[in-house]
Amino acid sequence: MAGPVLQAAPHPPLSGGARVAGTIALSLATFMNVLDSSIANVSIPAIAGNLGVSPGQGTWVITSFGVANAIALPLTGWLTQRFGAVRLFVASVLLFVLSSWLCGLATSLEMLVAGRVLQGLVAGPMIPLSQTLLLSSYPPAQAGRALAFWGVTTLVAPVVGPLLGGWITDNLSWPWIFYINIPVGLGAALATWRLYRQRDTPIHKLPIDRVGLGLLVLWVGSLQLMLDKGKELDWFASPVIIGLAVAAVLGLALFLVWELTDAHPVVDLRLFGRRNFAFGVLATSVGYGLFFGNVVLLPLWLQQWMGYTATSAGMALAPVGLLAILITPLVGKKVAVWDPRWMATVAFLIFFGVLWLRAGFTPQTDLAHIMVPTLLQGAGMALFFIPLTTVSLSGLNPQRLPAAAGLSNFVRITAGAMGTSIVTTLWESRAVMHHAHLVERLQQGDPALSAALGGLTGAGLSDPAALAQITRMIDQQAYTRAADDIFLASAVMFLLLIGLIWLTQRPARLRAPGAGAAPADLGAAH
Repeated sequence: MAGPVLQAAPHPPLSGGARVAGTIALSLATFMNVLDSSIANVSIPAIAGNLGVSPGQGTWVITSFGVANAIALPLTGWLTQRFGAVRLFVASVLLFVLSSWLCGLATSLEMLVAGRVLQGLVAGPMIPLSQTLLLSSYPPAQAGRALAFWGVTTLVAPVVGPLLGGWITDNLSWPWIFYINIPVGLGAALATWRLYRQRDTPIHKLPIDRVGLGLLVLWVGSLQLMLDKGKELDWFASPVIIGLAVAAVLGLALFLVWELTDAHPVVDLRLFGRRNFAFGVLATSVGYGLFFGNVVLLPLWLQQWMGYTATSAGMALAPVGLLAILITPLVGKKVAVWDPRWMATVAFLIFFGVLWLRAGFTPQTDLAHIMVPTLLQGAGMALFFIPLTTVSLSGLNPQRLPAAAGLSNFVRITAGAMGTSIVTTLWESRAVMHHAHLVERLQQGDPALSAALGGLTGAGLSDPAALAQITRMIDQQAYTRAADDIFLASAVMFLLLIGLIWLTQRPARLRAPGAGAAPADLGAAH
């Protein structure tokens, strides 16, 4: 697979103000990319309401970006060698600005999803290439320092994103969460071009696996559409869903056969023949799917059923990056010394504890108790991505590292998008079940129901208004219990995933081969 090229370009390092300006420009572009993933989470209810769709349909804004981004990742290496790292990076940033503008102009869900698909496609090269160009700006002895600074910018974005997205949604309007990319992106593109245009990488014309790429788009796109539209179309009672399922299964089967026999596959599936890569990527991807699905679920529950504004929901999510910022430098330093399998195990235990705490949420849970597990989650994030990336990429030849890093990112990002769809679908179906069970107990003449109605009518509400209030309370309880079910099931799955980690072998006690790629994984994760 043609993956991202992480080696520094053969140019002398920058120095003085040029190096500082280059670091800021590249970090701003990455920050914009990462910010756009987290800033939309708290705005989904507002977007859905404004465009006249359900919040469940509103999550397509997130999943469409993730799937398109995953599909674009395998092309990064080929595009880099075809056009040069600097030209490709600047073009990606400018196209990201254009797609952000189109997202802000959207007047329907279809227009917005189309804009987000374009955003995801052009965002693919931005994170790995920003890292490539940054490494070319520093002497090799200072590479760790450069990546540490770069990594911090990607960790600040999850803190700023929910707060900024909530404030913009409440005080301006949701299109501005996309419009703010325009000045940032234009500034980053202009500065990067001025500083790096004479430092581009060599251009080579290489073959590309068009058939493999087409089959990749077919099966991933069909599967994601099936998951997104399944509930709306009553699943397999719909010929559309059946058609999408058939396309996904056949597309995957043909894709596997083609990629294993083609001379220049777009995805090097033979990497899964390595024990550490197979189990490491599986643990990372399933864990990330669970993690990201729950990250999307929490603000939906807070805003739809707990009365939170977008701003207050952003406050509840913002602490997630604080411990990550503090712990990540230590993890990066110790991952080649300590056993990364133990570090990843601790991460999964933290995620288990976080979701176990959330599984006890009720409609009466206050903001402080909601923020505690979110704060702890940051420690899990720091111990999750870098150690598992190190395990997955250990023992590979340097020539295969770019392909392996690209493939692991593709699988992880695809799992994140699918995890979001599965979690939101299960949440709604569990809520329907809990609603039915709660209503069964409230038969006509039930003392509790009569007392509640009496209290509401005594407070001045009419009978229909009192019944509507009771219905709202039942719905709130049902959706809260459904969210608790998802949190609890996810917690148990994190415990089970620990077994996958210990099916891998410990990497050699050397500088972790995946450490150079780890910050990209961290950034893309948010």
